[in-house]
Amino acid sequence: MEGKSRKILFVATILYAILILYFIFFAFNRIDGAIYQITSKVGYTFMFIPEYPPLTFPKLTFGWIYAFGNIAAFIPFGILIPLLYRVSFRKFISLFVLSILFLETMQTLTYLGSFDIDDVISNTLGAAIGFYAYKVGFSSKITYKKLIVSTLSICVLLIGVMVISETINYVIEKKESPIQALNEVKEITGSMPITENLPSFTMAGEKIEPKMNVYISEGDKEKKYTYILGKKKDVNFYANFGIPDNEEFKGEVIIMADGNVKLHNSEEYYTGVNSLSMPLDKVNEITIIVSGNTKLWDVGFGEMKHLWE
Repeated sequence: MEGKSRKILFVATILYAILILYFIFFAFNRIDGAIYQITSKVGYTFMFIPEYPPLTFPKLTFGWIYAFGNIAAFIPFGILIPLLYRVSFRKFISLFVLSILFLETMQTLTYLGSFDIDDVISNTLGAAIGFYAYKVGFSSKITYKKLIVSTLSICVLLIGVMVISETINYVIEKKESPIQALNEVKEITGSMPITENLPSFTMAGEKIEPKMNVYISEGDKEKKYTYILGKKKDVNFYANFGIPDNEEFKGEVIIMADGNVKLHNSEEYYTGVNSLSMPLDKVNEITIIVSGNTKLWDVGFGEMKHLWE
């Protein structure tokens, strides 16, 4: 490479590096965030475990654009650095990873961001894609044909990253198991719901025909139902409740998870059919208390599980 062209390339690389450093340390209101963390005495944030695949198939969301930018923004370094300094891939990628690790650490120590291993992985992928593009189109005499092939190779590699990310996401993403009636758990104390010959009723002009169970009180006396699920994690709890049209408008329902009240609803808040979908990170015991004319039906739960579970 001629001396003049090398100087222009060197200046372009420096300017691009400054632009990237600006986004790393100052964009997205990072200074305001740093001031808040310092005044609030928030500790440093280090995330060493990857939380999501680098880049899934395109979605019109800020998250996807940010993930794409985390890869695409570092592709030029894989081309520019080898053009300036003839280095092997192993040496280039090693120095790049060390540089990104240093910048991520400085982000955290200055409160201008956090150390995020996902960013390190995405940035490194971008640099590696850029280096491959350099080998295809820039390592020897540059021609239009080589530039086109180099551009296409970047696109193919990005698509490859998306395919691999989607595959990883499919494997590690938790999916909900079939909904199980709450009364089907092994350990039950207290009352039992109606599970056979389920009654139908009308609520806000809508005919309700329960499919799994019905929970009711005993006249003016409340009824308590308690279930031991067995220390389950990532549970989605489902229920429907309300007061039928042809009954006096009084009654309430209380739902507790491990002694903590998750729902306490009385006739004051009823408006026809009420459907409940409640995520629970951890739960061992579910308690339901029904009083008055309130009816609770199709109460169940689904567990979020990995594919291998």
